[in-house]
Amino acid sequence: MNYLTDKKLTIVGAAGMIGSNMAQTALMMKLTPNICLYDPYAPALEGVAEEMLQCGFEGANITFTSNIKDALTGADYVVSSGGAARKAGMTREDLLKGNAEIAAQFGKDLRNYCPNVKHVVVVFNPADITGLITLLYSGLKPSQVSTLAALDSTRLQNELVKYFKIPASEIKNCRTYGGHGEQMAVFASTTTIKGSALSSLIGSEQLPEAEWKEIKQKVIQGGKHIIDLRGRSSFQSPAYLSIEMIAAAMGGAPFRWPAGVYVHSGKFNHIMMAMETAITKDGISYKEVKGNATEEKELESSYEHLCKLRDEVIAMGIIPPINEWHKLNSNIN
Repeated sequence: MNYLTDKKLTIVGAAGMIGSNMAQTALMMKLTPNICLYDPYAPALEGVAEEMLQCGFEGANITFTSNIKDALTGADYVVSSGGAARKAGMTREDLLKGNAEIAAQFGKDLRNYCPNVKHVVVVFNPADITGLITLLYSGLKPSQVSTLAALDSTRLQNELVKYFKIPASEIKNCRTYGGHGEQMAVFASTTTIKGSALSSLIGSEQLPEAEWKEIKQKVIQGGKHIIDLRGRSSFQSPAYLSIEMIAAAMGGAPFRWPAGVYVHSGKFNHIMMAMETAITKDGISYKEVKGNATEEKELESSYEHLCKLRDEVIAMGIIPPINEWHKLNSNIN
């Protein structure tokens, strides 16, 4: 069986629903035969490993451990869903303190056990903040750490598919930027519907302004809707999209959606947020987003919200003040 690479991929939080789905997805996509599953909850982890082994993936070398040093040593790629799950009634930001502490330890573990890792994807929420904390403590370059933000853009595409009753292939370039949370900026100016600009349809008979506002709200509340329907947070969609990100970092197909990236550009500074990104073997890069006046204002509001969360984490003492970040990670300006 031909795999994209033979490098070690470690999945942190592999006993959970997102992590176990990531493992299966990576093997089904033939990314690498060498997959290490890590989770501190050993019984469930062994159960996941048994299931993966019983799939009979040809040529697969699946290992599992509850020792983080063993899991990360020699890893070239790491995906972590290893935070607490979002539960009914919770926002992503409710998870802030506990998952911020988990992210700080995760970053320290990366620094100690796999300083030569090529790329790390952080999935657990609030991903913009946990990704930033991971980056700071890991000592890695900003190009080596990305976060899952694509789920908001795919939710926008899904809502437009349902509204216009057309295949997803006829809807192009759906984009949300800023925070992966309820303060995200939902863009219309980037999207086309059957070749027509979505922004030109808003306010017309095809898409009245009230209907567009409802679509935006459904996108923003997409995660909550899954919880209401299934009684638990999303796991299949974040698992698939995060593995697509790692595939791109391994040199596979380009990642099709925005990702969370460390931004320090003058307008937006010292934050991890969704921008227009490219993920390649050389890492993640971004370019600044252009939208209409309303969209850019929403993006600025999203950035301000993320800065408040970042500053809360600083106040908690989990990360140092911004002017001391370079002491923690010399790759951060």
